[in-house]
Amino acid sequence: MSLLKQNTALFGENIPWFEGLREKACTIFARIGLPTAKTEAWKYSYFKEDALNKPQIDSTPHQCDGHCHDESNLPFLAVDIKYCNGKLTHIAHDLPCGVIIRPLYEAIEDGEIKPYLNKSFDMEEFPFAALNTAFLDEGLFIVITAGTVLNMPIYLHYHQHHDVNRLSNIRNIVVVEKGAKATLIEHFDGENDAQYFDNIVNEIYVGTGAILQHYKQQNEAQKAHHVALNSVLIKADGQYNAFIVHGECTLARTESYVRLTQENAAAEINGVYRLEQNGISDITTNIRHLAPHTNSDQLVKGVLDGKAKGVFQGQIHIAPDAQQTTGYQLHRALVLSDEAEVDCKPELEIFADDVKCSHGAASGDLDAEQLFYMQARGIPLQEARQILIEAYLNEVFEKAKDSAVAEWMKDSYL
Repeated sequence: MSLLKQNTALFGENIPWFEGLREKACTIFARIGLPTAKTEAWKYSYFKEDALNKPQIDSTPHQCDGHCHDESNLPFLAVDIKYCNGKLTHIAHDLPCGVIIRPLYEAIEDGEIKPYLNKSFDMEEFPFAALNTAFLDEGLFIVITAGTVLNMPIYLHYHQHHDVNRLSNIRNIVVVEKGAKATLIEHFDGENDAQYFDNIVNEIYVGTGAILQHYKQQNEAQKAHHVALNSVLIKADGQYNAFIVHGECTLARTESYVRLTQENAAAEINGVYRLEQNGISDITTNIRHLAPHTNSDQLVKGVLDGKAKGVFQGQIHIAPDAQQTTGYQLHRALVLSDEAEVDCKPELEIFADDVKCSHGAASGDLDAEQLFYMQARGIPLQEARQILIEAYLNEVFEKAKDSAVAEWMKDSYL
């Protein structure tokens, strides 16, 4: 594949185990290639190869004065981390007690990251994760040490400047040790005329009795492509709560691959998407219940207008030994245009007999009677539509565990 023929100098070429990992990834990606319309997991939002035509992979340090991050204006205190043009440019200096945040290359150099890097997924199943590994050069190693309760979120702001065909491969390793609690926020944006491809992989390890709240807000340049994999392993009594917000861009796909490996592990994934032009939003989940008494819950809602397309693929797998497990999944969409499209593929794979599971999907338009009622009382049509859309999506925002973060996301989104 021509994508792998670039002569790009990357960090770590003198570290045998790490370079061997990248070479393995190159071999796998060259064999499986980019997904197409015939790739089952991508058939609703298949990737057009010309989006990676002559991608620019920048291996030189990027200097950023920080002005491009001022617009985030967080209404709460946070541990501030900045990525600019796919490069890590800032880590807050005064980290809270019990929090370790290091650039990925440091943890690779001393080998501390070896027990975690590429240990949570199989590259054969995730082509873009294989591509990410082949060109892996940037990212973070975040550890919340045992028993630490972090009282402010860790905020990762990814910003892209105007450019053509930049490919950013970023890997974040997040380890929440036994009994620890933390909140992670990812915020992606880009300049209006920028054209780039974000290829993000987060490997997340939630320890015994630990809790991670993971928020993601993606609202990028119209010509941008965004593909992200959140690969999560959860131990006994651990909790992973994800909240995904998708906005405009050519293609935004967030895939959550979650394994509940021990008893009483739990995962909750909620999401909203709103597209008004011609972009594609794809929220894909694969939750694997591998132990008894595990629980999962999913609610995703979308609003589509113009020629936009919304995709939800949700799989719940319950292994034979995962008795007394619960797994719930629901997707709903408002389709406001005859040219908009929604594709939904819920799946249940149940190999145990003592479980409670359900899935559902529905789509429709705004209620004409409600619109008429509001207009009859002097509310203009567009304002009435907006009120109904916000009320429709509020059901999901109300499920967010942190109300301050949810309000910030909602204010900048709706």
